[in-house]
Amino acid sequence: MREDLLEKITLAYEKRDLEALDKLAIPRYREINKKSDFRSVLMLSCNNIKHLSKIETLEADAIMLNLEDGVSPQDKPFALVLCALFLSELSSCDKKIVVRVNALDEGGYEEITYLNQFMPDAIRVPKIKNEQEVRSVLALLKDGIELHLSIETALAWKNLASLAVNKNVTTFYLGILDLFADMGFSQDLIDRENPTMLYMLSHFLVTSKSLGVKPVSFIYQDFKNLEEFGMWISLEKSMGYKSKGCISPAQVTLVNEQFVDKEAQINRAIVIVKLFRVHQELGITGFVDNEYGFIDEPIYKGALSLLERNKVAV
Repeated sequence: MREDLLEKITLAYEKRDLEALDKLAIPRYREINKKSDFRSVLMLSCNNIKHLSKIETLEADAIMLNLEDGVSPQDKPFALVLCALFLSELSSCDKKIVVRVNALDEGGYEEITYLNQFMPDAIRVPKIKNEQEVRSVLALLKDGIELHLSIETALAWKNLASLAVNKNVTTFYLGILDLFADMGFSQDLIDRENPTMLYMLSHFLVTSKSLGVKPVSFIYQDFKNLEEFGMWISLEKSMGYKSKGCISPAQVTLVNEQFVDKEAQINRAIVIVKLFRVHQELGITGFVDNEYGFIDEPIYKGALSLLERNKVAV
């Protein structure tokens, strides 16, 4: 983001001038990132300008712009406009940008209506309950924007197999803390050796995969305990998971390191290198591919470096 614009945004936010912020939020064309192979999903609160300004430098494969938990009621209107501002400045991004709105009956519908014009890659709806709610969101959501769902209510769990109503519903997130609370389970059950927890992880994974939906495992809240977090990743990887929510850069690093399919990574790099070279001959050094998202020279060089490290010639 341009320094002068960032200064204006920061000043308006510090003055609590919502009208001035809103005037800065100008909808612009965005290249939608369609990639589905993201491993790490880093949560960022939309009322933290410092964190939002670092989006492009973060290691995470996907960024979750959060309007829900962690944003006070007083700050939610500002967070929504700040979310729109940063979306409008990210005309293309190699990270998948997802916005987690508030629950549908707590302003979610209105937030989706507003955000439609800024074209996030996906909208994540929390506390979803049933197929009817999913269809109501899809009827409102602008074409091209994916719908992601948080599975964190007893009704969502009961109705899990019916929630993927069409191809626009692409991703489920396991909200284990809220889900256990809604079911009346103790948080003490969230243990790597607990059979109930293992069943929940297995059922969520297998059901999601059978529906053709990407399953993202739960966020581990004790972000300082990286040793235990690493053990959770190892367990989930052994079960078949390939993606996990994160709340810190250190968690992102561990997820990216462990959820690596080396063969798929190499194949992806080969395609990126070939695509870039074809476009480069036409004088194009930045473009969007339907499967691999935005590709430019830095992404090409990163893919080339990966192939060179693995002694793969293209």
